[in-house]
Amino acid sequence: MNMKTLCSSVLVFLLFSINVFAQREERKLIDDGNTEYKTGKYNEAEILYRKSLEKNRESEIANFNLGDALYKQGKFEDAANIFNGIAGKTTDKDLKSKAYHNLGNSLLKTEKYQESVNAYKNSLKNNSQDDETRYNLAYAMSKLQQQQQQQNQQNQDKKDEKQDKQEQQKQDDKKSN
Repeated sequence: MNMKTLCSSVLVFLLFSINVFAQREERKLIDDGNTEYKTGKYNEAEILYRKSLEKNRESEIANFNLGDALYKQGKFEDAANIFNGIAGKTTDKDLKSKAYHNLGNSLLKTEKYQESVNAYKNSLKNNSQDDETRYNLAYAMSKLQQQQQQQNQQNQDKKDEKQDKQEQQKQDDKKSN
């Protein structure tokens, strides 16, 4: 074996070893994050998931768990961004369904009912058997309907108020003439 081949073999071995070590470190950070999450230490879990993502930005598990940790801390918009990103990238139908489901939950918490309905529908497209998503979809649809009724009532109130002012102005004009 010549020196060039030996050096190339050693380099390939070292690169492989570094990659394996990085994967183990990433997995350990995720596992540690999961431990913190299970004990309700969501901020600590978030930190560990973010550290894991420094090792592998594309880790669907770390991203999904980060979204969950953010949600549990009430950071609903940040969680929604994470879940939206996962849903848009993954080819795993089960993960896509869960990401859309959690996206729907995050949007529901921020009272973005139409977007929440859309997310739940996308979840069901990927897993039509999910009863929890079906329930959440019905709930989001009822909240959307309430929101629309309130908006309609507010619009009607403004219209009525404007008409009342116009009528009052007409009466005032007649009295002054």
